[in-house]
Amino acid sequence: MKLHLTDSNSGGHLLLLNSEQYFDRLFYSKDRDNKYFTIVWNRAEQQVVTIDGEEMVFPAQSVLPLMFNQSFFFDRSADVVAWQFNREFYCMIDHDSEVSCVGFLFAIGQNLFINLNEAAQEKMLLLLNMFISEMNTSDNVQNDMLIMLLKRLIITVTQLAKSEYLPDPKMQSDRFNIIRKFNLLVEGNFHNEHSVNFYAQQLNRSPKTLSNLFALFQQKTPIQIIQERIIIEAKRLLYYTDKSSKEITYELGFEDPAYFSNFFKKHTSYSPIGYRNKKQIA
Repeated sequence: MKLHLTDSNSGGHLLLLNSEQYFDRLFYSKDRDNKYFTIVWNRAEQQVVTIDGEEMVFPAQSVLPLMFNQSFFFDRSADVVAWQFNREFYCMIDHDSEVSCVGFLFAIGQNLFINLNEAAQEKMLLLLNMFISEMNTSDNVQNDMLIMLLKRLIITVTQLAKSEYLPDPKMQSDRFNIIRKFNLLVEGNFHNEHSVNFYAQQLNRSPKTLSNLFALFQQKTPIQIIQERIIIEAKRLLYYTDKSSKEITYELGFEDPAYFSNFFKKHTSYSPIGYRNKKQIA
């Protein structure tokens, strides 16, 4: 089953896929123009999900949020339920005060597999049935109802993720919001800005304060997050496109292809060309 709603005024799209035999996303080819955020619920047994060319275990009865620029496919897509939406339908950045998820639930570099207990499964099933009902009901309040349901879905998944990944209530404070904002800034600027100092200035914090804050929450260091985001993008470009290493060097804000090659090898143990050849063989 695939249900699709289009808001003709905003260009917003909302999709619900349930037990679809062929469901995947290839951002660098067929899906480049459809910038859909995705929330996937694996309702059956554990399976493998491949995200940006990397295989990962998708546990049974768990939820996985995915960014619009991630590519993925499932071993058994018929076992999942997926909600997809674009920024035109619901902008999480503009409504961060409502859902408080950007930079945490949706953040490159950390794929959250959120486990569902029986109560959470019942809540997800209730939401699923409400979505199906509303998407099959065409009236003048359909869009409003579906936006409300989507917000409820995002808030529910965010709360579940926080209880699993941030169990200490002290960690769910304003200080953690700085980390979320940092992640969001990195996502928007990593192509050109590689220094912690730039992001610290944007957040009106010193680099040392940022580093101490990340250590308090047992997060990776700010420079690790920046560099890992660059590596993720480099891997994608090598895996999904035919761009040369030199082109990728400049696209990712480096001036010297040799320096970029050394940077990439330091983080992956492969040269850019070696990584591309490895993936093509695999």
